Amino acid sequence: MIDNHINNPKSAKFYVKKYLDGIKKQLHNKIVIDIPAGNGVTSEILLENGAKVEAFDLFPEYFMLKDIQCKRADIVENIPVMDSYADMLICQEGIEHFSDQLKAFKEFNRVLKKKGKLLVTTPSYSNLASKLSYLLFESENSKKMPPNEIGDIWMSDKKICNEIYHGHIFLIGLQKLRILAKLSGFIIHEIKYMRISKGSLFLFPIFYPFIFISSYLRYFKNLRKHKDISKSYKIHVYKEQLKININPKNLLNKHTFIIFKKDKEIQDIDFRMEAIVKQFDKIM
Repeated sequence: MIDNHINNPKSAKFYVKKYLDGIKKQLHNKIVIDIPAGNGVTSEILLENGAKVEAFDLFPEYFMLKDIQCKRADIVENIPVMDSYADMLICQEGIEHFSDQLKAFKEFNRVLKKKGKLLVTTPSYSNLASKLSYLLFESENSKKMPPNEIGDIWMSDKKICNEIYHGHIFLIGLQKLRILAKLSGFIIHEIKYMRISKGSLFLFPIFYPFIFISSYLRYFKNLRKHKDISKSYKIHVYKEQLKININPKNLLNKHTFIIFKKDKEIQDIDFRMEAIVKQFDKIM
């Protein structure tokens, strides 16, 4: 392997490899897009498991795998493949670097086939330690400063291209990942759990009762709003959010690993509801 981090249980790569090895039969002859491909370790795992790999990165010069060509792609613009092209797309440690995350999700939808899977891993912004760090200093964890121009400009080389590869400027939690996915035609298929955050485990008995009670109070309060919308639909939406918020695993998980499934094409998505969406002539 070109990257020994796949043998390190503290690395997200370890769990991605474990998952991909577990679905080896499903990957055989399937087209899988790896973006951002980085040094190529995930592409290598996919290749060994029989997948047809398409690797893309903003800086393909750092791709080390010799058996696959990594092509340059800026997710804010597009991935240079046709519509409904891939069976799976892996965005490993990438979404927190993308300045337009909704645009990225819509592009993922475009290139995936119906029922295709989208794998996203990203540093958890939903565990208790991360929430406390954000409260105290808007930082990712207790060891880091908030995003800044010293620590979060990871790559900028105008000899290669004019784009900047940002650091963890656009960190994102589970609730926002969920709504971005919904707006882009995806549903949550599975949330994988990696390892416990020790800081979150320490904070859990202190904060969990407040989180649990507050979440339920908010849930029932919002069920009483928007009376023109069916209660069953509100329960469907709000209960999904509630379960995410009070699930101890989400509050303790050191890293986020979500598997989405493409449920709709972009043109088929429609959230308009007359009860809550005001007409333009009503708000002018």
